[in-house]
Amino acid sequence: MTKEQERDELHRAIWQIANDLRGSVDGWDFKSYVLGFLFYRFISENLTRYINHGEREVGNTDFHYGDISDDDAEFGREATILDKGYYILPSELFENVRKKAKTDSNLNETLSKVFRNVENSAKGTDSEDDMKGLFDEIDVNSNKLGASVQRRNEKLVKIMDAIGGLKLGDFQDSNNDTFGDAYEFLMTMYASTAGKSGGEFFTPQEVSELLAKITVVGKKEVNKVYDPACGSGSLLLKFAKVLGKENVRQGFYGQEINITTYNLCRINMFLHDVNFEKFSIAHGDTLLDPKHWDDEPFDAIVSNPPYSLKWDGDSNPLLINDPRFSPAGVLAPKSAADLAFTMHMLSWLSTSGTAAIVEFPGVLYRGGAEQKIRKYLIDNNYVDAVIQLPANLFFGVSIATCIIVLKRSKKDNKTLFINASKEFIKGGNKNKLTEENQQRILNAYIARKDDAYFSALIENARITENDYNLSVTSYIEQEDTRESIDIVKLNAEIQVIVKRQNELRTDIDRIVSELKEEYIDFENREQKAIERECNE
Repeated sequence: MTKEQERDELHRAIWQIANDLRGSVDGWDFKSYVLGFLFYRFISENLTRYINHGEREVGNTDFHYGDISDDDAEFGREATILDKGYYILPSELFENVRKKAKTDSNLNETLSKVFRNVENSAKGTDSEDDMKGLFDEIDVNSNKLGASVQRRNEKLVKIMDAIGGLKLGDFQDSNNDTFGDAYEFLMTMYASTAGKSGGEFFTPQEVSELLAKITVVGKKEVNKVYDPACGSGSLLLKFAKVLGKENVRQGFYGQEINITTYNLCRINMFLHDVNFEKFSIAHGDTLLDPKHWDDEPFDAIVSNPPYSLKWDGDSNPLLINDPRFSPAGVLAPKSAADLAFTMHMLSWLSTSGTAAIVEFPGVLYRGGAEQKIRKYLIDNNYVDAVIQLPANLFFGVSIATCIIVLKRSKKDNKTLFINASKEFIKGGNKNKLTEENQQRILNAYIARKDDAYFSALIENARITENDYNLSVTSYIEQEDTRESIDIVKLNAEIQVIVKRQNELRTDIDRIVSELKEEYIDFENREQKAIERECNE
């Protein structure tokens, strides 16, 4: 099955589940069941594959973990948890719970116990924080599933059968983003419920890939990658595709303030077979309580932080002395934390690293504190490139966003501007970057030279003269697509038209005059005929 066929199959299954649950489970809650059971299936299959492989390597060719007893399975618990970070008894594997689901009158309680046991298997181990709370969003006892236990269990059976029947290929293949595909489709289905916030915690996969590619230009491996507003983790995991997860040597780091998406991000790591030792996803407010002080700096930073987020700003006297923000001498305004995230990322960027950040366009040209922060960035030569993206790429956000690329070590005192606003195709009600669109942008970024109407390499001195305005259209001329007109030829054509118009007007006047004379003559004849009749 091709990747496109797998994606279509996944979408059909999710749509069918949605129809089965229509009227009972709210769409935005429904996503938790789909993603949660996808995760449950994955970790069950992943663990089974891992244990089967180990047994078959020592000659036990007919061994299948799902077929042995729970008592026999206990023998390998400790060693498996050290490596995988969790443990599931054979009777609690997705495939075995699903087999008995239709006849299990206490299915909801069975599942609740399974989820609790999986999380508890990591207690007291290095993976405890990575596993804790991963099933919190799946409420198998919710009245939303049904008013009675029987009704709830019927819905749970339908969900398990639909998820279990999916032909999902190789989950952990870095080119197979099943979880991302499912999440993106769910976002599309329930965009109205997601509202404006939708774009904040999910970045379309093609944009994620472009950001990752930009940050690793010229590199085959990096030590650590980081996203301070990691959402569901789609940006971080693109490094697994672009470089291969083994080439992110020390792992994937991120922080997320939203508890739901924090859990989704950790689930996504497991779904891509990123071992718990290779990721550190923290929960909390990155700007006020960053969790990775001991892990910075990072070689590659990618992020799509929330646009125009309110934050403490200058109402918190401690922030101006924070080493992340103090170098600019001013804090981002309380009404828009965009450049606070930017300063945070710059502070945690390694000397040879690159950061690619999706930004709200207002940060490029607004005055006040934001202009002063841009002054700091330009005067210290940290801005490598500014890329204008097409409009309507993100869920819940129709405006044209941009990418700011930061480097601590540049070879010139110039900033590259790229106008990629027309690099897209229509994809349903959203625009999409194709591979060709991505490659053109990436090629321009690598070439770092002028290309009419598309890219311009600008001296920082010119940006200074322009009051530190970083708007792409200020430096790249817009192509005039209007049709050129030959004025001499046009005037000649107008003269012909005027001449013909005059001829027609003359002909019309003549015809009207002739008709008028004929009418008068007709009236005279009629009048004489009437007079004759009267005289007779």
